[in-house]
Amino acid sequence: MFTGIVQTQGTVTQIQEGESFRQITVTVAPRHLEQVALGASIAINGCCLTVVAFDETRVIFDIIDETLRLTNLGELKEGDLVNFERSLKVGDEIGGHYVSGHVHCTGQVVERIESTDNLALWIEFPEQYQAYVLAKGFISVNGASLTIGQVIGNRFSLHLIPETLRLTNLEQAQRVNLEFDQQTITIVETVERVLAARQ
Repeated sequence: MFTGIVQTQGTVTQIQEGESFRQITVTVAPRHLEQVALGASIAINGCCLTVVAFDETRVIFDIIDETLRLTNLGELKEGDLVNFERSLKVGDEIGGHYVSGHVHCTGQVVERIESTDNLALWIEFPEQYQAYVLAKGFISVNGASLTIGQVIGNRFSLHLIPETLRLTNLEQAQRVNLEFDQQTITIVETVERVLAARQ
């Protein structure tokens, strides 16, 4: 479980390719790997991955075919920056919203509107998820907990402040991992089942 508060950006420093499989090494400042352990969960671009090896500044993850299919992790190249968040601990402050790290799909940045103090992004996503995307609702984008601005069809807007741009890789993002808010999904699907039963 995560909060969607990205702690830092890591750098992809090595990639090993296999058949429907890849292993990536991410390098971060040592303080972000304090007390890390084998089997720990870390969100990389919002995708929950398991630590398979590590040292003082590097952490290694195995990524299997289903994860590669659903996320943007298969597109990573050496030198790319990724959003990095350690898993939630009991007693931690919830600054964002509960994020599982189970990415539903990817979205495409289709428009950027820059101003002096913020950046607005319009993101297009698969139509089958429209019921879960609501104005002022929560969404995780590359692991960052954000509030949805406007919604038009299967597109939504985000307004990113300088601090979010500093801590995340969203300023240059093209294809982003999306995780819809689980509470919204539960409510929508419960209402749909109740209405279907009444008919």
